[in-house]
Amino acid sequence: MTTQPLAAPASVTTASALWFVAVGAGVFEAALAVSGMIAAGTASFASLAGGLGLRLTIFAAAIFLAVRLRQGHNWARVSLALSLGVFGTLSLVIEPIQWLLAGNSVVEFFGDADLMTLLFTFSRVIHLAAVLGAMSMMFGPAANPFFRRLRPAAAR
Repeated sequence: MTTQPLAAPASVTTASALWFVAVGAGVFEAALAVSGMIAAGTASFASLAGGLGLRLTIFAAAIFLAVRLRQGHNWARVSLALSLGVFGTLSLVIEPIQWLLAGNSVVEFFGDADLMTLLFTFSRVIHLAAVLGAMSMMFGPAANPFFRRLRPAAAR
């Protein structure tokens, strides 16, 4: 007798999709940063290669984990939560928080911002919203039974 795999609940498929949105926003932000460095004349292969290599590795890992999340692997859920959910979120918010704590004004920021800055800011907000949404969806009450079903009976 064969059993059909249990379909992922909507909250898990949504969480997985939100991780893809976060990766897309990260790619867009990296492209904006690179184009800004090229426009400013500060880009060199050496200055770009390391940062882009690291980002590509993180993006590939996030995609891999989001796919495994959708398949019901709890280790992927925990890995996403600890790596990108915690440390990724910190990397997204630390600079703006430091900027605000230094006494800067959000109103002045938007008044002085050029198009590239506004695009980056908009993307960063989407990025952060996707990560926070994915985190809440993948640990919500509808998701938990889906991840528990793959654990061996002795581990429950």
